[in-house]
Amino acid sequence: MPNRKSQIIARRTLLLAVMVLGIGLLPGGARALDHSQPVNIGVLTIAWGTVPAAETLRKGLAELGYRENVDFAIGIRFTQGRSQELHQGALDLVQAGSDIIFATGGVPALAAQRATTRIRIVFSVETDPVAMGLVRSFSRPGGNVTGVTDRTIELSGKRLQLFRGMVPRLRKVLFLYEAGNATYQAQARAYSDAARRLGLELIERIARTEEEVRQALRGLKKQEIDGSVSPWNIELNIPGDILEASTQQKIPAIFSFLNFVEIGGLASYGPSLRTAGRLAARMMEKIFRGTSPGGIPVEVNTDIEFAVNLKTAKALGLTIAPELLYQATHIVR
Repeated sequence: MPNRKSQIIARRTLLLAVMVLGIGLLPGGARALDHSQPVNIGVLTIAWGTVPAAETLRKGLAELGYRENVDFAIGIRFTQGRSQELHQGALDLVQAGSDIIFATGGVPALAAQRATTRIRIVFSVETDPVAMGLVRSFSRPGGNVTGVTDRTIELSGKRLQLFRGMVPRLRKVLFLYEAGNATYQAQARAYSDAARRLGLELIERIARTEEEVRQALRGLKKQEIDGSVSPWNIELNIPGDILEASTQQKIPAIFSFLNFVEIGGLASYGPSLRTAGRLAARMMEKIFRGTSPGGIPVEVNTDIEFAVNLKTAKALGLTIAPELLYQATHIVR
């Protein structure tokens, strides 16, 4: 039988082995990533393809000196507006060997969090990540998750105010959003409060499928609404269908992000997705160097963009006041 001394040595050896193996299993990883091969970043988005935040993440990492396909590689899993497919999309990124998951939006971030407690997650979300259960606090997120948040919901009142300034006849405003989405329900309350202050009527409509979205917009008549505000994210392709309806039916619409103005929307007011990508790149650099996401404070994106498309305004018969154009950070002519 082994003597007492050999038993103690064996136990210490076993304990050391468990500790060494456990390092890679700690939430978010407690050691630096293996840089002998590119760090795999899996982007999870509900979009139809690449998104501005992901593109700027790529550029942000390059600005920090990291080379794509040498130091890092980015792969995107998008679900084309279908939120119910996000969980499987997150699992696909886990199974594909992602070292970090970059989730663009609150619903994708929650899907990533449910899919793994081991792989590092960086999010870009539109609401309070503490209230969503993504992190414990802004200063100490904990676990394997950190990221960037913004004030999209808080900006709802200002967005509606700018919209009224651009559309003098504005009285009835449509807000069409996905049923059961807590973020959009909060945004609906914010719009409703702002509408009362501004003397407007907010008309809420909910949809559960893409077909319901299309039916709701096809049935609109110009005398029923004077304009529409688009939800933040693109579940059920609501912003895309609102843009199409606005073009075909000559109904003004305002969006949360610049990219919709660049492709024909009248206006947008909201946080810069490009800045969100740069902030996320800074966080990923810390993760590259071995910092656990749970120890990286959540950052707030305070870069707000107000964009106006003058071509669209002309097509809608609108003349934008000079004082509003002066406030714009982007003008499409």
